[in-house]
Amino acid sequence: MFSGFFDLHWWEHVLVLLALTHITIASVTIFLHRHQSHRALELGPLPSHFFRFWLWLTTGMVTKEWAAIHRKHHAKCETVDDPHSPQIKGLNRVLWGGVFLYVKESRNAETMLRYGQGTPDDWLERNLYTPYHKMGIVLMLAIDIALFGAAPGVLIWGTQMLWVPFWAAGVINGIGHFWGYRNFASADASTNIIPWGLLIGGEELHNNHHAYATSAKLSNKWYEFDIGWFYIRILEILGQASVKIVAPLPRLKEMRASVDFDTLQAVITHRYDVLAKYMKSLQRIASEEIAQLKIDARQGRAIKRWLNKDATALAATDQEKLASVLDRSDRLSKVVAMRAELAAVWERSTASREQLLKQLQDWVKRAEESGIHQLEEFSMRLRRYAV
Repeated sequence: MFSGFFDLHWWEHVLVLLALTHITIASVTIFLHRHQSHRALELGPLPSHFFRFWLWLTTGMVTKEWAAIHRKHHAKCETVDDPHSPQIKGLNRVLWGGVFLYVKESRNAETMLRYGQGTPDDWLERNLYTPYHKMGIVLMLAIDIALFGAAPGVLIWGTQMLWVPFWAAGVINGIGHFWGYRNFASADASTNIIPWGLLIGGEELHNNHHAYATSAKLSNKWYEFDIGWFYIRILEILGQASVKIVAPLPRLKEMRASVDFDTLQAVITHRYDVLAKYMKSLQRIASEEIAQLKIDARQGRAIKRWLNKDATALAATDQEKLASVLDRSDRLSKVVAMRAELAAVWERSTASREQLLKQLQDWVKRAEESGIHQLEEFSMRLRRYAV
């Protein structure tokens, strides 16, 4: 059997494999995702081209295709036009077949034209990386065999080829929109799979990303870790990266005597945190009402899940069951209705600042006069948000 340049033990092959696949993941999250798709940072020519070259070798992906498909995912999230929503296409199809959904969408000329603007269009891209995008992975196979031998080389190469399709296209696009915890009440179903983004470069913090898509940093809470951000900071120190945007951290100050334009701006800026805190209040009220209405534990858990979603995203039978519960509880019905009214403050793009301010002032006044303790507490918190 052909021996490679390196004569390694099996565990050394495993370490090499983990290192190689981690470089690929770092290239995807830093270059394709944060730099190319969302313009959250600028990269110097050295790391930019290294990432592009490495992705050509290890994935065969075309930058324009990846960026266009991902941008469309954000624009059409959880709708029939979303290229890979597990809420629409089913978890199993996205988790195990996400790469096929990617390939299918890459052949959509309209998607490429509308969402693929601003990606590399230099001589190398036009003459090598795009027309010969499969050549890189063939070259990678030859390199792996030459370095590690026939059998280990083929196994390492095969794992490299499956790594991104499974972890990025499958796990992040699948589980990251189906299971996990949520820091922010974004309009989609995105979740943070775990709080420590190590294996998939920080992409595990998917709900944070969907809340602030143009942020170069995906971690938000003190206990979360985004290894992709760690690498970006190193590149910044070396003068090879420049961060443009990071998610704003919620800032609170002493409660204002009245709701003014500063309050409005602060609420809009921190809208995802505002809505997340509101949802916690809603869940506490739901627990009280479920106990008072003597609803069994299983049905109670279902009601709480339904309240976390947009009613239009629920199945017809679940919508009817939730509506039945809301009919029996004036408190719960009121806070659900006021959630939609609060969200309208930042969703009404055609309204003037004066109209939005009046809407927010009216909302706070009604919350304070509602007789619902949680709403009264929340309205005081709204007065404390600062830009």
